[in-house]
Amino acid sequence: MENQLVIEGIVEEIIYRNENNGYCVCVVGMEEDDITCVGTMLGLSEGEEIRAVGTYVSHHTYGKQFQIESYQSFIPRDRHSVLRYLSSGAIKGIGPALAKRIVKKFGDDSFRIIEEEPETLAIVKGISEKKAQEVAMIFYEQREMRKTIIFLQEYGITLTYAIKIFNMYKERTMDIVSNNPYKLAEDIYGIGFKMSDDIAMKMGIDKDSAHRIKAGIKFILNKASIDGHTYLPKNDIIDKAQEMLDVPYELIENAIIELQIDRQIISKELDGEIITYSMSFYHVELNVSRKLYDLSGYNYDYPENIDKEIKEIEESSRISFDEYQKQAIKEGIVNGVLVVTGGPGTGKTTTINSIIDLLERQGLDVMLAAPTGRATKRMTEATGRQAQTIHRLLEISFIKNDDNGRFEKNEENPLECDVLIIDEASMVDIMLMNSLLKAIIPGTRLIIVGDKDQLPSVGPGNVLKDIIESNKIKVIKLERIFRQARESAIVMNAHKINSGEHFDLTNKSSDFFYIKRATANGILDEIKTLTKTRLPKFAKCTSFDGIQVLAPMRKGLLGIDNLNKELQKNLNPPSSNKNEKEFRKIIFREGDKVMQVKNNYNLAWQIKNSYNFTIDEGVGVFNGDIGKIIEINNYSNKVKVKFEDDKVVEYEYANLEELELAYAVTIHKSQGSEYPVVVIPLLNGPSMLLVRNLLYTAVTRAKKYVVIVGLDRTIYQMIDNDKEVDRYSTLKLRIQELFDTMSEVETI
Repeated sequence: MENQLVIEGIVEEIIYRNENNGYCVCVVGMEEDDITCVGTMLGLSEGEEIRAVGTYVSHHTYGKQFQIESYQSFIPRDRHSVLRYLSSGAIKGIGPALAKRIVKKFGDDSFRIIEEEPETLAIVKGISEKKAQEVAMIFYEQREMRKTIIFLQEYGITLTYAIKIFNMYKERTMDIVSNNPYKLAEDIYGIGFKMSDDIAMKMGIDKDSAHRIKAGIKFILNKASIDGHTYLPKNDIIDKAQEMLDVPYELIENAIIELQIDRQIISKELDGEIITYSMSFYHVELNVSRKLYDLSGYNYDYPENIDKEIKEIEESSRISFDEYQKQAIKEGIVNGVLVVTGGPGTGKTTTINSIIDLLERQGLDVMLAAPTGRATKRMTEATGRQAQTIHRLLEISFIKNDDNGRFEKNEENPLECDVLIIDEASMVDIMLMNSLLKAIIPGTRLIIVGDKDQLPSVGPGNVLKDIIESNKIKVIKLERIFRQARESAIVMNAHKINSGEHFDLTNKSSDFFYIKRATANGILDEIKTLTKTRLPKFAKCTSFDGIQVLAPMRKGLLGIDNLNKELQKNLNPPSSNKNEKEFRKIIFREGDKVMQVKNNYNLAWQIKNSYNFTIDEGVGVFNGDIGKIIEINNYSNKVKVKFEDDKVVEYEYANLEELELAYAVTIHKSQGSEYPVVVIPLLNGPSMLLVRNLLYTAVTRAKKYVVIVGLDRTIYQMIDNDKEVDRYSTLKLRIQELFDTMSEVETI
């Protein structure tokens, strides 16, 4: 790497250390001068000799520093350094006084005695035989840690990942990585198949290795789940594996058989074709089907005065239900499971509020939940009752080094309620639905609310659509658009989009606007002006929390990656008063709007009041949560983000891969959210992205105003393009099979 230098010296002082990620600020004494060094240096202690590779940087507060990229440390050799090392607290149980007695007794030979003859330490006053063995064990573990990290770096693994790996496997690290480096892709977030494959190739592992081929197959299935699939056709897996791994067909077949024997994957026949699942996805589809069957088996009688009570609600609320709303209200009272679906303005909220009212009149305990914080906030405002995110409802718990987390609510510890209502169900993926259903005991009524025409969940599966299309669960579709909603061009145009109808783009409405621009640069310039000056003034909101740019894609001039860079320059430009940090070509700056892009069940958060007292705390920040960077501390290497629900989270620099700028987000990521103003750039792109339900989802995210900037022909092309990217999911089939099978059993 250009401009890299090598320094050598003695660690004179540890100024700051983060034990979790190894980040350290220290002073290294060299022949010419002392220099402050910063970087990832796990377990480094005062008195050690260090040889480091890096570059000099200038910090605006702390001045000249040496940024360490890689390093090696060595056990001190001279008496003075040995005393400094032992006095630093590097070995638990040895403080300055005891260190002085050890060095006085053994001198330069102190470390050899600790390592090879620890029992001899017991002759020093204050050290028992037991303590001597403990000191030797700690010294051994530290030596193994250093040796392990050096070993990992030899194969191109960065210090940050080396520490993650060591924290996961500890003393087993070298054995695990040497025997099967592909395990890293399974266990360490951020290390994918390609990185583990590069490590394996450097180790000399043959490309025909069974470990490699099996890891490749699991990677293909995992990538498919990221794309929304719960399985892949077996032939697709083989084709992708041959292309990616460059190995013979027979070896892939053998690897698939071995994975099946190990019960990591399972193959089934579907319509004359062999399909293959990761075992976990196969079982969750079965479990979801079974729980839906069990819950739907409970039915209840209509209250004698149901029609009278519905009439009372109409009179007190000054509304008039249509026949579908009345039916939904009645079915919500008597069914074990009910799905209520419908587009904007069709009265879903009014209907659900009435169901809640009637259920509570019966003395039933009703719980409300939604997939995201934004959706939960909307549900709380719409119902006047407290809603929770599904993750919080299920009581997500902290488990160190576990990216999947654990829900405390499950079969053994179920939810305590009579009725559970889930809103924005189109966002719920198969894994979350499985966890939710496991926590619901039979006899609890489940009401699922959502718009089936929205984009499917970001996670795998097509849960809401599959449940509806199975025709085995009671579904009420609300279709009538109410008078007040008909006054909104946003609502009316959304329904026209959904039905494939072109609509007027001459800006005759008061809430739906179209600005024609024929080039990407023209659209970009218009969006900058809109978000900075025109829309905040017109809509009486701020650029930060009132306006959201939603784009169909990530790449290109009008993709969110470039939009975020340009909007950041425009809305939050560099300033001497704002700290910033560059991470993987993204500049994060104090004041930036950011989004969490993966579920992290281990991230701690706090909510503080105006007096800075903590009033709530917990763990868990989730994919799609949006917040604002309130502090970047280049001394402690931490970024502090305040999310929309007032949760404040501290991110280590090493974890910034979990954040993205959010001035612009993909339409997919906007699901379940509602923004006062939505700005949508539409020019061109692949036909598989420019589809009807993408435009429908974007438009329905707006609460007050929609502004589309681009070409009218692209808008109409999207309306005409009703092709949805098929998701491989068999939940619909599993539900049908189970209900049909149980029906046959009951008739015997």
